[in-house]
Amino acid sequence: MMALSLLILGLSRLELDLIYSLLYILILPGFATALLITLFIIWFERKAAARVQMRYGPLWVSRRTGGIIQLLADGIRFSFQEFILPAGADALPFVFLPGLLLSFSLMPVVFTPVAPAYAILFPAGYTLILAAAFTMIIPVLLVVLGWAADNKFSFLGSLREAYLLISYEVPFLISVASMFLVYRTLDLSFAVLEQRSLPGLLANPLAAIVFLLVVIRSTGRVPYDIVEADSELVFGPYTEYSSLMFGLVMGVPYMELYGYSLFFSVLFLAGWLPISGTGWLMGFMVPAVVTVLKALIVMCFLVFLRSVYPRFKLNRAMEVGWGWVMYLALAGLLLSVIEVAIGW
Repeated sequence: MMALSLLILGLSRLELDLIYSLLYILILPGFATALLITLFIIWFERKAAARVQMRYGPLWVSRRTGGIIQLLADGIRFSFQEFILPAGADALPFVFLPGLLLSFSLMPVVFTPVAPAYAILFPAGYTLILAAAFTMIIPVLLVVLGWAADNKFSFLGSLREAYLLISYEVPFLISVASMFLVYRTLDLSFAVLEQRSLPGLLANPLAAIVFLLVVIRSTGRVPYDIVEADSELVFGPYTEYSSLMFGLVMGVPYMELYGYSLFFSVLFLAGWLPISGTGWLMGFMVPAVVTVLKALIVMCFLVFLRSVYPRFKLNRAMEVGWGWVMYLALAGLLLSVIEVAIGW
């Protein structure tokens, strides 16, 4: 099938790989898919919270269209607002950091294979460590973002992010290391193949739970929406942003959630399996859609938590991070060591 497509299109293998790479980055599961899923998940979060908590606006406004008009109205409002640069803000990082945040929130997607025909032009043998590394850059940029705004609420929000950063990133790295021991590879494509008989979620459920808890914390999902606590910090590091800039920074946690969920679906949910094959359709499109759908299910579950959980206090969240989340991560690492030792 691959040879036939090369013959018909008259393309070299390098040119075809480049086309795959551009489609991967721009279309599926790249920026276009991330944007559509972000819009859907914002709508889903509003509707789920409204139904559980009986919120009048998202539940009843434009009911015939499912509340889509309210989401469109917010987009129009952001588009026509004036962008205001605070007088005391550090202009360069204040203006450019939202774009950097958006870019780095999508970087894990670049290194996460979603199909057997994963042909991105990066070191494929180290995709596990590269995807994990780029997920850890966002909190650092968020700290700088809060500092650059020259606003006490933004600064306090960034300080909260700094406090929480280490307490949850260490368990995250331990959970990823646990799965490395199970799969014995740093290539996520091979990690998917290792899950043909048993998905990682069942092979090491403790590491999967820790991974999900860190995703909830890193993306500011309830009960970890401590950095953007609207009741006491207005909107945390994003307080001084307006116009489309505010829409941009508001969408960053959802983009980040998409990247984490794709990573989780490949590492713990067997990625594109049981779909596999060769050629354009079965080697790329169908498996990629399966992987993205698994990630979307994970995203829907995580945003639903907003409807049923209250927010943690900062000290309580840090106690949980350094306490039983860390113990759970170490228990998951011990479980992986035992499984490897007995050859299971």
